[in-house]
Amino acid sequence: MSAIQYLADGFLIALQWHNVIYAFIGVLIGTAVGVLPGIGPMSGVALLMPVTASLTSGLEPEHAAASALILLAGVYYGAMYGGSTTSILLNTPGESSSVVTTLDGYQMAKQGRAGAALSIAAIGSFIAGLFALVALVFLAQPLSDLALQFGPAEYFSLMLLGLCAVSGLGGKSMTKALIMTVTGLLLATIGIDNVSGVARFTYDIPNLYQGLEFLTIAVGLFALGEVFKSIMENDNSSTPVIKVGRILPTAQDLKQSAAPIARGSILGFFVGLLPGAGATLASFFSYILEKKWSKTPDRFGKGAIEGVAGPESSNNAASGGAMVPLLTLGIPGSGTTAILMGALLMYNVQPGPLLFSDHPQVAWGLIASMFIGNVMLLVLNMPLVKVFAKIIETPPHFLIPLIIAISVFGVYAVQITTFDLVLLVLCGILGYYLSKNDFPLAPLVLGLVLGPMIENNMRRALTTSNGDFMIFLTKPLSLIFLACALLWLIIPLILKWRGKQVVINEEA
Repeated sequence: MSAIQYLADGFLIALQWHNVIYAFIGVLIGTAVGVLPGIGPMSGVALLMPVTASLTSGLEPEHAAASALILLAGVYYGAMYGGSTTSILLNTPGESSSVVTTLDGYQMAKQGRAGAALSIAAIGSFIAGLFALVALVFLAQPLSDLALQFGPAEYFSLMLLGLCAVSGLGGKSMTKALIMTVTGLLLATIGIDNVSGVARFTYDIPNLYQGLEFLTIAVGLFALGEVFKSIMENDNSSTPVIKVGRILPTAQDLKQSAAPIARGSILGFFVGLLPGAGATLASFFSYILEKKWSKTPDRFGKGAIEGVAGPESSNNAASGGAMVPLLTLGIPGSGTTAILMGALLMYNVQPGPLLFSDHPQVAWGLIASMFIGNVMLLVLNMPLVKVFAKIIETPPHFLIPLIIAISVFGVYAVQITTFDLVLLVLCGILGYYLSKNDFPLAPLVLGLVLGPMIENNMRRALTTSNGDFMIFLTKPLSLIFLACALLWLIIPLILKWRGKQVVINEEA
């Protein structure tokens, strides 16, 4: 049987009335999970695992596994949709992969283009989701073989390339961007070392043993930083209420967004395919790519629609790409797919090369349900754009307490400690002063995300080579990534020395 025939059988399963309802419940809850800062797809899927067990208790084991996975996967890619809403309207990332969307999405909202930003985010997410699913159907096996070529040395070099590329997200000074990147890496070392069990930079504070929660830092820097900026700079002035204006994107918006959506979809899928990379890294890479590709990079950070279209497409495509190693190899590509793998094992379904032959109902039913879920998300989100856009018209004295409440609730729901609430406030104050002095926040956030991955892969690579650092140069892919990273730093400096004007970034 061909992939198309298998997919047709999958649609017969996905279109059963109870599975359609499960898909709808999943994407609806996922959208809400994405909107709430701090919850995120991983927490949402984990919280709903016990619920799916009771919902599917009366079904046959094979059907129960398919229905449960349809609901949980709906939460996963629904959260990717919902995360953009508060990023654009309130400068508050709903989950980690939406952090980049705040850079231009919030600026668009302040200019009265919130409707266009939300519409493009929804359209880009839909197109990227469909692209990822088509690619999943036809390219799953060959792409899985390619992913197996990546060892720890290649991953280390890829992450290092990501950090060097982040200088493209910097402010007017590359030095400040590198300072923030190193700060992010240093913050990532806090906690118990996974290999030796030694406590690092914890100062006997039990709350630091698990390290700093990524979303506490991100929500503090971006959301509360914006709150403090409003209080310190705008609270006493009589600023007019921002008018949303046109809801649907203009022909010019669609023209500017078409190529970034296409590039973001392709890039996101391939980044999502790599275990451990995930949607957050995909959205950062997409933003960097669009900025480098643009003929007017100085527009980025000031409301460039490409800065919304690219990252929002890439993080949705990455969620589809992450399903490839999970379904075909039994290797979870992200934290959320690790939880989905746990759900499969709970129903005695072993993900891996034999999944498609032993449990075709589960595998193809899930893939078909993702097509249906993406259509549901577009139908749900596009009419609600106007409702979401109205949030930005709320006067600041109502909006500021709302942002604070959402931020505090989101962080407390994940960590359930007052320590993280104190850290949230400190990060908010820090975020305000850093952005005021043109220290870009995005490199710090990416350094915090990539730090543990870089360290773990470096250690694994050095373990296999008995401590020989040449392993990073003798592996061809690793050498290519390192060479690209070096060029990324050197070329702008050479151009500056020659007197050429190099726009690293005007705003971040």
